[in-house]
Amino acid sequence: MKTPAKTSARRAASPFVVSADWLQERLGEPGLSIVDGSWYLPAQGRDGRAEYEAAHIPGAVFFDHDKVVAPDSPLPHTLPSPGLFAQFASSMGIDEKDTIVVYDGPGFFSAPRVWWMLRLMGASEVYVLDGGFDRWKAQGRPVTAETTKIAPGFFEVECDSSRVVSFDEMQRIVVEGTAQIADARPAGRFTAAEPEPRPGMRGGHMPGARNVPAASLSRDGSLLPVEELRAVLEAAGLDLSKPVVTSCGSGVTAAVVSLALASVGHTDNRLYDGSWSEWGGRADTPVVTGDD
Repeated sequence: MKTPAKTSARRAASPFVVSADWLQERLGEPGLSIVDGSWYLPAQGRDGRAEYEAAHIPGAVFFDHDKVVAPDSPLPHTLPSPGLFAQFASSMGIDEKDTIVVYDGPGFFSAPRVWWMLRLMGASEVYVLDGGFDRWKAQGRPVTAETTKIAPGFFEVECDSSRVVSFDEMQRIVVEGTAQIADARPAGRFTAAEPEPRPGMRGGHMPGARNVPAASLSRDGSLLPVEELRAVLEAAGLDLSKPVVTSCGSGVTAAVVSLALASVGHTDNRLYDGSWSEWGGRADTPVVTGDD
């Protein structure tokens, strides 16, 4: 199978995004894994699993963000161990050598988290579907409610743990300023003008963080072209020649920023997996409110 990066003709598009045409032409091909990575905040009023069971792209398997986690973590969406991730991926019939296309409903909300996890764990040909399932359905493309028959796979993990930032390291980064912090939450939550969706969670952001709302990186379900991504990232105050750590509420939409950074060729970026659920949920961490 030719990889999307070699066949895409979209000028200035992210090399990690595939079109609906590209995917539809290859439905059913050996070595192609399609993953529905839909997950939503309560305020969005959508249920990813229920929507998947009602209709999905033929051959797609469902990636449950609330289950593919470290089982002993008190935080939501904590990255599972490499061994446990391999079990989850294998049970979904995913092989690290596959060409893997991930999608969510709107396009670029939760799918990039799956993209990031799969790449972190050793898969190299991983892409996000442009326009998501919402556009796929609106265009009258094939959908089904039939249960996908899964042949157990074998996902051989090669985890690059250096791409994940721990709480202790995040503390040092905040104090020493050794990396820029890109916070993907909406501006209202970043400034504390709006409440966090998790009860009892403090509002605000880490000292020195820059706000790069995940929603600012896409338009009408499509990731912005590379030069527009670069402009948005730089307008937020990021120096793309220097290291960046991405963060959000629970580590999901931080990966949208990670995808944007990778798309513009930035390689020195990592993700703070605990994100604001960890930092804002503690009483011993410094928090800044407002635009500072």
